[in-house]
Amino acid sequence: MLQFMDKKNSIDFFGASLLIIFSILLGLNQSLVKIVNLGMHPIFQVGIRSLVAAIPVIIFCLLFKKKLSISDGSLVPGIICGSLFALEFVLLFFALELTSVSRSSILFYSMPVWLGICAHFLFEEEKLNIKKIIGFLISIAAVTIAMSSKANISNGSVLGDIFALLASFLWAAIILMVRMTNLKKSTPEMQLLYQLVVSAIIILPLTAYLGFGLRDITISIMFIFLFQSLIIVAAGFLIWFWVLSIYPASLMASYSFFGPIFGVFFGWLIFKEEISITIILSLLFVSIGIYLINSKNTN
Repeated sequence: MLQFMDKKNSIDFFGASLLIIFSILLGLNQSLVKIVNLGMHPIFQVGIRSLVAAIPVIIFCLLFKKKLSISDGSLVPGIICGSLFALEFVLLFFALELTSVSRSSILFYSMPVWLGICAHFLFEEEKLNIKKIIGFLISIAAVTIAMSSKANISNGSVLGDIFALLASFLWAAIILMVRMTNLKKSTPEMQLLYQLVVSAIIILPLTAYLGFGLRDITISIMFIFLFQSLIIVAAGFLIWFWVLSIYPASLMASYSFFGPIFGVFFGWLIFKEEISITIILSLLFVSIGIYLINSKNTN
């Protein structure tokens, strides 16, 4: 993306605004996926969304001469990441078929917690301190509360909750794969393309073989599908990578607690999901936990 801003040591109003807008889009995405599931089988939606989103990303890379290379040793880890990405979103999209947007958002966006725990054992500079351990324990309490509430009464199921939690584990695994392999040599755009293209290649033939495809598709569902593919996935993540190139990643991470908040909000706004006391407690605990996990070491 055009480098029209210098690197910054702190997040200013413009950067904060972009990060909050991105969090809103991520929170909204959960509800949009649930709507599109009405018109497309979840597995088919994952594959076709990856394909549609990859096209503008490729065009962007060609227009702005972004490096797209597989000769840097990133091909094998890129294929693995793409495969994990495919499984992550198959699980998430099925979770949204089975459970509520609120519960799915809380569990899926707990990812920074699992990432922080793994980073403690894998990276010397990211050891857990007392504050992060407290954040981890609070987040575990949030997940426990969310999954132990009235699971099968109109707005959720244990299986859907498990799928959302497993998807968050895979999300963390993808980030670790990027950091620990030659994928870190690839441009952010190439990392995104590995995930989109490989997942499309894996899933679309599978859906054709299994006969999974369209359900009761409508024009409005198609519009929503295109919005989430082009605006949230393609444009949203390209903007995210640009913001990441300008502002400190350690400070950006603290904004991730907005994801579950907006997810719960849109679940209530669009689907009239009840915001029960357990949802409020889970949301509060996971947000605090994510914030503490992402806080900088002061040892």
